[in-house]
Amino acid sequence: MKAAVVREVGDAHALKMENDYPTPEMKPGQVIVKNQYAGINFIDTYHRKGLYPRDLPFVGGQEGGGTVAAVSDEAAAQGIKVGDPVAYSVFGSYAQYTAVPAAKLLPIPEGVGLDVATSCVVQGLTAHYLTSSAHADLIKPGEWCLIHGVGGGTCQWAAQMAKLRGFKVIGTCSKGKSDIARTLGCDELIVLDEVPGASYEDYESVDIVSRVMEVTEGKGCKAVIDGIGKSTVDISINSLAHRGIFISFGNASGAVPAFPVLRLIGKSAYVTRPKLLDYTVDRAELVSRADEIFGWLKEGKLNVSVDCTFPLDEAAEGHLYLEAGKSKGKVLYHIE
Repeated sequence: MKAAVVREVGDAHALKMENDYPTPEMKPGQVIVKNQYAGINFIDTYHRKGLYPRDLPFVGGQEGGGTVAAVSDEAAAQGIKVGDPVAYSVFGSYAQYTAVPAAKLLPIPEGVGLDVATSCVVQGLTAHYLTSSAHADLIKPGEWCLIHGVGGGTCQWAAQMAKLRGFKVIGTCSKGKSDIARTLGCDELIVLDEVPGASYEDYESVDIVSRVMEVTEGKGCKAVIDGIGKSTVDISINSLAHRGIFISFGNASGAVPAFPVLRLIGKSAYVTRPKLLDYTVDRAELVSRADEIFGWLKEGKLNVSVDCTFPLDEAAEGHLYLEAGKSKGKVLYHIE
């Protein structure tokens, strides 16, 4: 089968197309999904670069959508049928076929497109746990939440979900993505210059902390959702309210450097570095989150922007596009 494979870690060109990669074997309790889409996520670039090590070689990706092509007896007993449209998150989605445990499948309801459903699996579920669980209820409806990078993929979802939860939202975005960001319902939008020659935000172009304190009348934000990392860690911590929580979930600008825990004492602040797997620990939690997201989509309460789609043959170009900060929404591979 065709697959985008990493045999040596490195830059985007370490992701190479192979036309004769072995098709996965179906094990008990699994199905084989014929992929139509695969999501491109920053975590995929961390695997490719070796920041999050994996055994080599490996097929890239961990988010896919398509139709069920083969069903084990155990999966059939759960009512799963060949031809069912499904989305999932397991390793190896940058390929024509992926073996997926039945417990990891998300049936796609009528009225939700396969591309949108695929976009939901990592970015949507991540935004869901960030706005519903990772803050440990340290923020309440009516209180302020700062979300960085709302012009891009995951935090487009997060800004909308935070509003659905009743939080007041301050978003940051680049000038080039402000058109998308203005549609999300943020109570305040801080628009930043772009780094010269790039498409991502220059977080030094505006005094974000001062603006946050002005908007919140000096109180700060009870939660900060930060997928940017190195460029925003100081901004995020300094924007917190007393007993607020810094939720660091990504490294788009580089990994967050170590800092002394004593730094949090001024506001008795909290910090967490969560990951999706710990917020979808069993099928019940996975389905509960997905059902709420799909419900919001069908009700028109969430707007999902699929920014662009690359053919799988252009695997490296998809990663380059994402890492350059160009995306204004979800970036996908289309798989023939």
